[in-house]
Amino acid sequence: MSVYSMALLRPRLLSSHVNNLFPLSHTLFLSRSFASRRAASLGDDQDEDLAAARTWLANLSPRTIPRHLCEVSFSRSGGPGGQHVNKVNSKATLKVSLDNLLPLIPQVIHPQLQSSRYVAQRTNTLVIQSEESRKQAANVETCFDKLHQLLRATANEAIPGETSQGQREKVQKLKKAENEARIKSKKIHSSKKSSRRGGDD
Repeated sequence: MSVYSMALLRPRLLSSHVNNLFPLSHTLFLSRSFASRRAASLGDDQDEDLAAARTWLANLSPRTIPRHLCEVSFSRSGGPGGQHVNKVNSKATLKVSLDNLLPLIPQVIHPQLQSSRYVAQRTNTLVIQSEESRKQAANVETCFDKLHQLLRATANEAIPGETSQGQREKVQKLKKAENEARIKSKKIHSSKKSSRRGGDD
């Protein structure tokens, strides 16, 4: 059975200026080893996977995304913004390889994420950009916010809500009624057969 692991993920591939924005206390990532899960029977295991996916989603935030998987680069921003906008490399581009990201997220959201408009199919990489601010640090944070929003929106669409106690009780009542009707039908059928045999005698 898979276990949850708390991994302290150190950011890399970022400039030293950006690294200072992400103290290690904010890069604690709660994840399940979804990719290493062995194939098992359906039913309870599916419920367990969905429960794990809901837990993963509940803990997801811009600060819990494993930033060591991400590559950030900067380029000149375009558009209006004054005399500095085209002179400073403030536009941030965030790239995340799906090969590295998918093993850390629930399998149920893989198809939707792989079909996202943010995916560069040639490199199988998520590419997210921000140039809203003149400051590199602010644009980097916006990129991670966008990545968080993408993961959360995809997960909310793909992961079904947990069945309520009332819904479970309703299902149990329906199953009980169905079982009782089946038993009653068998008794009636048996009674008819017994009556026919008695008449033949």
